[in-house]
Amino acid sequence: MRGLVFAVLLLIAAPALGCGSVYYTVSAGAAQSRLEQARQMGAETQAPYEYYFAREHLRQAQVEAAEASYSDAASYAETAELYAQKAIDVIETAKKRSGDTK
Repeated sequence: MRGLVFAVLLLIAAPALGCGSVYYTVSAGAAQSRLEQARQMGAETQAPYEYYFAREHLRQAQVEAAEASYSDAASYAETAELYAQKAIDVIETAKKRSGDTK
């Protein structure tokens, strides 16, 4: 539901934002969601390298966006999402190995 609302708002605001900022906004939103999912799964302790790498890339994406470097910002956001997903994968793999299906 939250994703649908975000998508609708993005479509409404797209003409006013310009192409670079729209792409960054979508990338950063996806990265933020994935990072929050990883955090809720316990990535800070179970996959700390991947989690903190993702978190710092998302922060750098925000810095780049604040300077209107949207291409760089989107690139950092994509990396953040990738590593947040890696953190999730590490946790899920560890759960499968231990036989914990929760």
